[in-house]
Amino acid sequence: MNLNIIGYIIYLSITAIIILKVGKICYTNGNIFVAQLIPNHEDLCLKINQVLLIAYYLFNLGYCAITLVQWNIITTQTQLFETIAIKTSIILFLIGIMHYFNILIITKQVKKLI
Repeated sequence: MNLNIIGYIIYLSITAIIILKVGKICYTNGNIFVAQLIPNHEDLCLKINQVLLIAYYLFNLGYCAITLVQWNIITTQTQLFETIAIKTSIILFLIGIMHYFNILIITKQVKKLI
């Protein structure tokens, strides 16, 4: 069997689980964070957080799908594990950067509104 296909399945499974789990955690905790930034506007806070979650899912899952095109031909199991580890670590790095930028942007924008 082609090791690339096995790699795609493993990579997409790992990254989808990570993206969905982190998204749910950020969404749950983000409601509290946004509600503190914009008091007395629960509906607006909920909508802002939903838009952030959808954008997060679309960006990360889309990026995961796009990276499949850039994979080289995998011929050994060692290359398979290395490729999955590198691609997954890039996703984790991007998730971390996106999280901090979202908090920074939301905090600065809300301070301007208040």
